[in-house]
Amino acid sequence: MNEELENFERNHVRDLVEPPPNRRPIGWDGCEEQNEIGSPGVLSKEEGIDYEETFAPVARLEAIRILLAFAASKGFKLQQMDVKSTFLNGFIEEDVYVRQPPGFENARFPDRVYKLRKDLYGLKQAPRAWYSRLKSFLLKSGFVMGSVDKTLFLLSRGGDTLIVQIYVDDIIFGGSSHTLVSSFAEQMSREFEMSLMGELQFFLGLQIKQGLEGTFVHQAKYTRDILKKFNMGDSKPMKTPMSTNMALDADEDGEAMDQKEFRGMIGSLLYLTTTRQDIQFAASPRTSHLQVVKRIFRYLKFTPELGLWYSLGSSLSLRGFSDADHAGCQIDRKSTAHANS
Repeated sequence: MNEELENFERNHVRDLVEPPPNRRPIGWDGCEEQNEIGSPGVLSKEEGIDYEETFAPVARLEAIRILLAFAASKGFKLQQMDVKSTFLNGFIEEDVYVRQPPGFENARFPDRVYKLRKDLYGLKQAPRAWYSRLKSFLLKSGFVMGSVDKTLFLLSRGGDTLIVQIYVDDIIFGGSSHTLVSSFAEQMSREFEMSLMGELQFFLGLQIKQGLEGTFVHQAKYTRDILKKFNMGDSKPMKTPMSTNMALDADEDGEAMDQKEFRGMIGSLLYLTTTRQDIQFAASPRTSHLQVVKRIFRYLKFTPELGLWYSLGSSLSLRGFSDADHAGCQIDRKSTAHANS
């Protein structure tokens, strides 16, 4: 807690002022304990008074995959940095007043309140304020923001390229010039309190190995974690995710099962499809479908290290694949088609 308050002072987050007339300062709930991100309690806020807009763009995992493919094809080494006290870097637009947290009142002015200059953890507009400041810094530094992906920034200088991808307080960057990459890291260090984490190896549950011949992305640790979570760690491995003669239908008369468990398994597998397109499927919470899902888990036990390989100098051209199943639906015999790229 004391370290957090020191961060407030060092970053000039707030001013101690007299309580404003006709304005109720934000209070603290649960101040006796710190929450999981280290702020002194939970702020109680009112929309339209303490905040207006809260949206901040966040990079999609598909965008991260595209970045990895592009970097591998160009031979870029990607690095990662983490900004400390991220949300304390965002300038606040609204007039927000916060009571002093219980137990940490100013001895001389215990009845005063804090007027915020910058965002605090727990404020709903904090992610947006941080993104706005970082975006402004990058644009002033000569970067161009992506027209579709607002978390992607590109800098071209003298034939060299620097690419930056933002995911809240994690920043991935790399380029064709070591000098340009080092210069960017130094600029960021001067502007923000940050730590350079070196070569990109772990990101959002992805394990990334960058080598001389390309980049390999997998989720082996996550795979083992979900096998353990759903008690499939000791199951018999399978060499394929589904039987070739398996045909699922709605199974409306089938035995229902615990939907919470089933949805948890499906949700875990959906996240795994970031690097494992070989297990994409659809199912309903019926016992018959659970057996199919468990087969996929057994297949994962047999293939935990599978992932995506991006080779050095690989083509970036978009290729599409299609497949058709004529009259394959078990319910109405409609034909279905699938396309991937």
